[in-house]
Amino acid sequence: MIIYPAIDLKGGKCVRLYQGDMTRDTVYNDDPSAQALDWARAGFSWLHIVDLDGAVHGAPENQHAVRSIIDAVDIPVQLGGGIRTHAQIEHWLSEGVSRVILGTAAVRDPELVKKACREFPGQIAVGIDALGGEVMVEGWVDGTNIQATELAKHFEDAGVACIIYTDIERDGTGKGVNVLSTISLAQSTEIPVIASGGVHSLEDIRLVREAAPYGVTGVIVGRALYDKSIVPTEALKVASGG
Repeated sequence: MIIYPAIDLKGGKCVRLYQGDMTRDTVYNDDPSAQALDWARAGFSWLHIVDLDGAVHGAPENQHAVRSIIDAVDIPVQLGGGIRTHAQIEHWLSEGVSRVILGTAAVRDPELVKKACREFPGQIAVGIDALGGEVMVEGWVDGTNIQATELAKHFEDAGVACIIYTDIERDGTGKGVNVLSTISLAQSTEIPVIASGGVHSLEDIRLVREAAPYGVTGVIVGRALYDKSIVPTEALKVASGG
């Protein structure tokens, strides 16, 4: 199982939000590239980057910070937040991003997702951010009346590399990962699922790892790493089955 340390960007800084609320942010590092290098040196094999400003405003806004991260590390990164056009997808993949995450675009323009999957196989992920099971878009501001499982099924044969499933109610709270809803989503599709939101302890890492038979292949960890309630070496050991 892969652990993806989260680097959420707001105003060029590395922050964490509480339940996706842009007014409730905590700044953890003024230098995202330095933070990325720390996670790479700690032994993580991937990074998860979100342009929070871009997600809200509909276009990438932390380009400089993203580029600095790509330049700083040799491990692959996945990027989401405000990427909603073919040109933006093509741009970031050409800049060195290994996987682009499409969230709002998956709801507003599903054909864009399918076309991108054909053109860039293995490099397109769908971000499904849910509140009470309902998919939220535009930086988690707007509801859609679409259930997470319904959206996942829509891309079943599109060639999506993975689904990143975030339980908004848990995100940034440290209340524990919602394993049951993650497994429920994973069982509804053949697409691999990465869990996100609420991870607080090594027990959460273990629970996600044990969900692997259902198609859960990874977990995103943010605040717990920054607050040091999870130590990287211990987390990586649990993730590998140790």
